[in-house]
Amino acid sequence: MNKKYYVYIMTNKRNTVIYTGVTNNLKNRVYEHKEELVDGFTKKYNITKLVYYEVFEYPENAILREKQIKAGSRQKKIELVNKNNSAW
Repeated sequence: MNKKYYVYIMTNKRNTVIYTGVTNNLKNRVYEHKEELVDGFTKKYNITKLVYYEVFEYPENAILREKQIKAGSRQKKIELVNKNNSAW
C-alpha cells in the first residue's frame, strides 16, 4: 500500500486565523489539532476546523506545495479554500 501525504489548511471557529501544514496521517493530525495535544500556534489560536486538503504520493511534492501555499497571501489562501469549499 502506498503512503499518502497531505497538505492541509485549518482555521478557527470564526475563520479568522489560517494554518497550513503537511502530514502523512491527516485524520490523526486533525485530531491532534482539535484536541490541542501539541503546544504551539494551533493550540494558541484554537485551530480546530479542517477546511481544505490536497493529497500527494511523494513527501517532497507535499512539502513543496506547503511552502508554496504558505508563501502566498492570506487572500490567496482564502481563494484556494473558497474554490473547493465555499461553505467553510
